[in-house]
Amino acid sequence: MSSSYFKDKEPREFKGRVFAATVLVGTAFFILLFRFWYLQVKEHAYYKELSENNATRLIKAVAPRGIIYDRLGIKIAENRPGFDLYIIPEDVKDWARTKQMLTSLIEIDEETINERLDKSKKRPPFQAVKLKEDLSWDETVRVESAKFEIPGIMLDVAPKRSYVFGEATAHLLGYLGEINEKELKERETEGNGYSPGDLTGKYGLEKFYEKDLRGVDGGKEIEVDALGRKIRVVNWIPPYPGNNMKLTIDIRTQVAAWIALKDKVGAAVAMDPKTGKVLAMVSTPTFDPNALSTGISKDEWKELIENPLNVMNNRAVQGQYPPASTYKPIHAAAALEEGVITPETKIMSGPSFWFAGRAYRDWKEEGHGIINVHRAIVESSDTFFYQVGLKLGIDRLADYTKRFGFGTKTGVPIHNEKAGLVPSSEWKKKTYKVKWYEGETISVSVGQGYMLTTPLQLLNAYAAIANGGTLWRPLLVEEVTTPDGKSVSKPVIEKRGELGISEKTMWHVRDGLRGVTHDDGGTARFLSRTTDLKIAGKTGTAQVSKLIKRTKNVESIAYKIRDHAWFAGFAPYDDPQIAVVVIVEHGGFGASAAAPVARELFKAYLSKAEDAAGIETAPAPATPIPGGPTVIPISTGSPKPAPAPEEAHD
Repeated sequence: MSSSYFKDKEPREFKGRVFAATVLVGTAFFILLFRFWYLQVKEHAYYKELSENNATRLIKAVAPRGIIYDRLGIKIAENRPGFDLYIIPEDVKDWARTKQMLTSLIEIDEETINERLDKSKKRPPFQAVKLKEDLSWDETVRVESAKFEIPGIMLDVAPKRSYVFGEATAHLLGYLGEINEKELKERETEGNGYSPGDLTGKYGLEKFYEKDLRGVDGGKEIEVDALGRKIRVVNWIPPYPGNNMKLTIDIRTQVAAWIALKDKVGAAVAMDPKTGKVLAMVSTPTFDPNALSTGISKDEWKELIENPLNVMNNRAVQGQYPPASTYKPIHAAAALEEGVITPETKIMSGPSFWFAGRAYRDWKEEGHGIINVHRAIVESSDTFFYQVGLKLGIDRLADYTKRFGFGTKTGVPIHNEKAGLVPSSEWKKKTYKVKWYEGETISVSVGQGYMLTTPLQLLNAYAAIANGGTLWRPLLVEEVTTPDGKSVSKPVIEKRGELGISEKTMWHVRDGLRGVTHDDGGTARFLSRTTDLKIAGKTGTAQVSKLIKRTKNVESIAYKIRDHAWFAGFAPYDDPQIAVVVIVEHGGFGASAAAPVARELFKAYLSKAEDAAGIETAPAPATPIPGGPTVIPISTGSPKPAPAPEEAHD
């Protein structure tokens, strides 16, 4: 058969098929070539990183927080090493088995594991996720022994916060906690590199000075084997520690306050009246900041925040109470300055004062007789100040009260400080839409009724009395420095104002406070019998509930309706070095419940029996601080015995 036969018979459609096949093959080769170019050129960096991540893992190197010192350079917050457990989800082969093993090796539940994984969904591939921090030694050993059976897990060492004096500084320093979603969003614009699982200040100075105390995190690039197990560190960017902080706090006085208050509910604060530097700030009951910073269970946290005694409330700046008789020196200053009375004015101060058909009782059943303002302060006469208050009037009382700093926040660098309350006729009309009644002035004149103050506000007022009339902004931080010691900031001593009261008036007020502790009949006379520290001050008993009859047997009264006990004062009275305020909730009488606590603060700060530099070798107290050291410096002060007060009970 000749070739011409096939040529003549070759169909037209056959040529079309060959052309289509050629185009199809060409297109396929073009797509393949484009894909090779796209993967090897355009996406080269991405796939190179992915390839490297198959052999390396990234773990954040947490920066140590800045160290916190007291005024003498004693560490009160530092860092210690601790083990954290991480997991790389991409390396996990069997999730069910992994979770089952982890819950059996360490104290963690499956719900917590799932929560940690959910929070980290937006992380880069192969980046480690922190499952639990600060493992116990037993947990660390168990995980290390079983890590070859659990692909994807890693242990790493990171700095952990350590509060040297535990509960004694809890409300002041605060604690750390895991950053939440709200905080992450708030700090996105700050550029501080926060990510899920990071710790941040949650309370106290740790929260207020977060930017200063937090350092700059570094990172580790770790080479791993096929099962994700660590082989070696390939690259290391060291973290940079946070700034250090020196406080105005005197740790000897701070611990003395905690020990004296630890079985009570209340607060104790101390200040240098010449500068406004805070020397101690304690609130009880308290919490263990070391436990909170390393993580507690949900049940433990619930128990803590639902405690009826409000453990998380810093009573020093958030507790608001009627100032009671500690207000009488402020009242006396207003009356003397306005000329309503003179130092020689004498008033009959009986067991009761009748006004508008009602008897307003004095705390002293037999009354005080005919007395002047000095004796009224010394003996804490109620009926004297009832009468003077009516002459002065509520609005003049309010004006002078505000001069002493009541009714406004002090500006101390702690979150959620309360402002207290100074009532006036204008305030009542604005708040309740009704007029002020003179009977209400009687209550306010002795620090009761609507009036409220925080312990720190009252301390600031007494510091102003001690120093002659200057109201300070309380200072807590002496200096902030870099890790290598360079000064970053040094907060300056700042005046909030002057009282605008004559020195003559202030002298009479101070002399009255001296008489409280040194004159016969003084409500805190026992203080001069139990110490040589020349304390001047004022007791106070804030009424919580109206009782038919007051009794010295406080234990016979139901706890919730017992009066609050106050003491406010300074020492030495001829050259004040420290001002102190103590509140004991439902403590009964100021003389018996609060004044003995204040005495311990005065002794700790003013006693020269021990050198503060010997803090590490000082004898341990009878009761160690939970979460703190077993060696705590406490000045023994005067060798005189310290009997309970036996005389006045205001």
